[in-house]
Amino acid sequence: MMTIRRSNERGHADRGWLNAYHSFSFNTYYDPTNMGFGPLRVINEDKFGPGRGFGMHPHENMEIITYVLSGALVHEDNTGGKGVLKPGDIQRMSAGTGVFHSEANASPTEWLHLFQIWIEPSVLGAAPRYGESHLSESEKRGKWAVVVSGTGRDGAMHIHQDAELLTTILELGESREHTLAVGRRAYVHVVSGEVSVNGQVLSTGDAGKLEQESQITLQASAPSEVLLFDLP
Repeated sequence: MMTIRRSNERGHADRGWLNAYHSFSFNTYYDPTNMGFGPLRVINEDKFGPGRGFGMHPHENMEIITYVLSGALVHEDNTGGKGVLKPGDIQRMSAGTGVFHSEANASPTEWLHLFQIWIEPSVLGAAPRYGESHLSESEKRGKWAVVVSGTGRDGAMHIHQDAELLTTILELGESREHTLAVGRRAYVHVVSGEVSVNGQVLSTGDAGKLEQESQITLQASAPSEVLLFDLP
């Protein structure tokens, strides 16, 4: 069974310098029917104007994944860590007992486009930690690439949850499959393009919640990039 969530059904916040779409309730956007999906709590698609962003602010007991699509993100935290993330770069922040960090568009002229994803941890009060990785387009073609995982398989960054985030790029007409273990569910989000998911067409920004399914089959009707969350 798949429940579709269309792109235009997401929450939307436009502050001029920030254009954000919320798949689940977040900040001032509240939708009691979309509070999350299993431990998946937040999928925000954000565009930051040149030089704009958020100053130091706190997080705790959350696995936060930032995935840069275009532009450059400059970040800093209260432990002294800092850096710049560019397209294909991924940051995992296990907030644990608490961190303060800032994030902003590193460019004075270009817009920044990213996803920020929150997954609730299965372990509370862990020591905070950061990790960064990069996935090239070639690593995402012809297969599922593991972004983060509760097992850290295939060299992916570890998160404190029995969950995985996978991504793939499909060419026109290409298909991709993913098998769900018994008792698992999945959330599929189309980053770009158009794909059929188990026979139902999803376009850019659309998503599908899949439950009581054993197999997920994607078929691309346009060049596409897709995120897939394998969840308890």
